[in-house]
Amino acid sequence: MDIRYAGQIASWVGVEERYIANVLKLIHDGGTVPFIARYRKELTGSMDEEMIVRVRDLSIRQQELSKRKEVVLRTISDQGKLTEVLQREIEACSTMAELEDLYLPYRPKRRTRAEIARERGLEPLANVLQAQRLIDLEKEALQYIDEERGVASVADALSGARDIVAERVSEHKECRARLRKIFMEEGTIISRSVKGKEADGEKYKDYFQWEEPVKRVPSHRYLAMMRGEQEGFLKVEVGISAVQALPVLQRVFLKNDYDTGQQVAEAIEDSWKRLLKPSLETETRSSLKERADAQAIEVFVANLRQLLMAPPLGEKRVLAIDPGFRTGCKVVCLDRTGKLLHNTTIYPHPPQREQKAAIKKILSLVSQYQIEAIAVGNGTAGRETEEMVKRIRFDRDLVAVMVNESGASVYSASKVAREEFPDYDITVRGAVSIGRRLQDPLAELVKIDPKSIGVGQYQHDVNQPALEQSLEDTVSSCVNQVGVDVNMASKQLLTYVAGIGSVVAGNIVDWRSEQGSFRSRKELLKVPRLGPKAFEQAAGFLRIRDGQNPLDNTAVHPEAYEIVEKMAKENSVKVNEFIHQTEIRKNINPAQFVDKRFGLPTIRDIMAELEKPGRDPRARFEMFEFDQSVKQISDLRPGMVLPGIVTNITAFGAFVDVGVHQDGLVHISEIANEFVRDVNQHLSLNQTVMVRVLSVEAQRKRIQLSMRGVSDKTDTGNGGAV
Repeated sequence: MDIRYAGQIASWVGVEERYIANVLKLIHDGGTVPFIARYRKELTGSMDEEMIVRVRDLSIRQQELSKRKEVVLRTISDQGKLTEVLQREIEACSTMAELEDLYLPYRPKRRTRAEIARERGLEPLANVLQAQRLIDLEKEALQYIDEERGVASVADALSGARDIVAERVSEHKECRARLRKIFMEEGTIISRSVKGKEADGEKYKDYFQWEEPVKRVPSHRYLAMMRGEQEGFLKVEVGISAVQALPVLQRVFLKNDYDTGQQVAEAIEDSWKRLLKPSLETETRSSLKERADAQAIEVFVANLRQLLMAPPLGEKRVLAIDPGFRTGCKVVCLDRTGKLLHNTTIYPHPPQREQKAAIKKILSLVSQYQIEAIAVGNGTAGRETEEMVKRIRFDRDLVAVMVNESGASVYSASKVAREEFPDYDITVRGAVSIGRRLQDPLAELVKIDPKSIGVGQYQHDVNQPALEQSLEDTVSSCVNQVGVDVNMASKQLLTYVAGIGSVVAGNIVDWRSEQGSFRSRKELLKVPRLGPKAFEQAAGFLRIRDGQNPLDNTAVHPEAYEIVEKMAKENSVKVNEFIHQTEIRKNINPAQFVDKRFGLPTIRDIMAELEKPGRDPRARFEMFEFDQSVKQISDLRPGMVLPGIVTNITAFGAFVDVGVHQDGLVHISEIANEFVRDVNQHLSLNQTVMVRVLSVEAQRKRIQLSMRGVSDKTDTGNGGAV
């Protein structure tokens, strides 16, 4: 990160330049976003992670712009055309579009019509045309006839001269900027079906005859049209009319209606149709794609965060079932840490219908392994299996929960799963993943590529590097917000801890296997390749239960232990007593402990953490049940009011599972009685809601739902379904 950009970034984000400079320096020195946001608030003005990421990304963008400027300056200089004025204009560019407009006349080109005309000696005639004086144009053009150079007539000479003028028009910086703005603010996006492809492209039928203002097209609609075009079913155009464009060019280039002026007018029209319109349409589509990508990624990130932060059941002994009909239901038993204890297969459903034997087996396993909860995957045969489990009369209280199994098959076939369970097939691994998701969704889902979890919107169509960076930031943020038990965490979970990475995470797991549990955070420094810098970044996010120092199980950073020790000493108690005695802490005045190293934000963070030392910030787990009278799509009728779980959120609405193996759509217009601009402001992933069935298309597997006017439509939290 280069602090040279601090001033400019500060003006964009509205934060003091010194704080921006500090953030850039911290990142440059190896600081991670979670660490900077949590433990360097005095230096950043208490910026949150979102703002720090924005500063980081803006800095990267400015670095890319700076590198491009160097290339442009060098190229123009090599041509011998770099003037002081042009250099100052290039150095002053704040966007890539401005820079490319300046560079356009000097960019090495393929052999264009204008270049051919110059080779034929027609540039002086082009200059005559642009001067637009009252002259005998035919007499002037006769001077440039040269059959050997390909200019056989006056018409040839004028045509070549117009080509040169047309190129000059297309390279005019101010005109391009004005037209670019018209494209974005007044342009229209037009989608038509490809003739003869309508039947095969029925899923795109909404866009067979579609027009919409560019400035209003939502991300999901634009991405859908782009996919339809890529698949060959749609033809998409983005543009403005000649009536909108030509006056902009004529005001700059057209001086009169002399013969020369008429030639320039003809060149302007040619420039618009042949050069400017295609070029600016490409730019506009690129801008729309960038905007749509950003919005789609924002939706994906919000969904992923909600899914990762879903309430965990906690350390319970779990029996997990991966349901199925023909191949049976895979059953596994897990201990409180997620360790696989037993696996088997039962066949309660058709074609075998061995339900009595299945129930007997489940009862036996619940008793043998002292099971406290049952997790049932929500895939094929999920509702039928859940219904069977809930009919069983157990000898103890336990919960039976339907678990979202999206991505479980991806995990079960992955290298990670093979390393964890080399002696078991993918069906057993999938059942284990379902059970662990109930225990701790975050710890299990970090093992899966976020794009495979099924909570995105056109995730395979957006800018992949940008998506991956955003998803990595989100997973890292969630992992570090919750904190990680260093003595129980998997390598995959440890990888996302600030400052750790894959290699060091593996070394931590290996050290733990060889040496036993860590007894203090300081012992982490014994792990190969976990040096002082990595320790600084990671230590505050790693937890050690029942360790030598009670502060090791809190989010208090080791560098600040001395503050807590000083507080305890001044109150004549030990640190452990100070942590657990609220009355003593109430007497603390945070301002008294401020010094050169630790400011008031850090002291207040420490006091807040000691109010809930090591507590999981995620919501409490709550139970949820579908309507037992509805099990398949044919059971649905318009007007029914049903409980459901939000499974995915998009820019155009939310998908809700009502228990029929096919999610229904609550369109954004049906979420609330008032206007809804952002679905995420009204709903969250895994939230339980009440919905009304509007329509059902069983053949197309489409269910339209509404939340408008439905009483008690949402609960107050995230719900307990996983």
